[in-house]
Amino acid sequence: MHNTEKKIESMGLTLSAVAAPLAAYVPAIQSERYVHTSGQLPLIDGKLPLTGKVGAEISPEQAKDLARTCALNALAAVKSVAGDLDRIKRVVKVVGFVASAPNFTGQPGVINVASELLGEVLGDKGIHARSALGVAVLPLDAPVEVELQVELMD
Repeated sequence: MHNTEKKIESMGLTLSAVAAPLAAYVPAIQSERYVHTSGQLPLIDGKLPLTGKVGAEISPEQAKDLARTCALNALAAVKSVAGDLDRIKRVVKVVGFVASAPNFTGQPGVINVASELLGEVLGDKGIHARSALGVAVLPLDAPVEVELQVELMD
């Protein structure tokens, strides 16, 4: 096990196997030094633990836990093409989607947990640009989805 994965494990977290795609795409693709992940849902053992809209059926705190899972799943997707998370030079961008009730405006706070996880796991390499978007609905009625753009070392 390499340093980044040891760090994840020391935090009491697990890097899961990459979830099978739901349609005609791949979980991640490498283009030169960059890995772009598809949007990663908070799947655990292939299932969503919760469904619904944040601010309605899902509390912001529950959504934050789900965003952490999305970030871990995105790291697993990066590993699936990079081979080793220690190859990450930096996280370039995080895009987070939050299925939101009409009056919910806390999307940045939900996605911030994914950003914080990347910082905890990768240190300065985890500092990134980010978008946090509220959307009407996500695949499978997931509350949160996260995608990463990562630069790898040569």
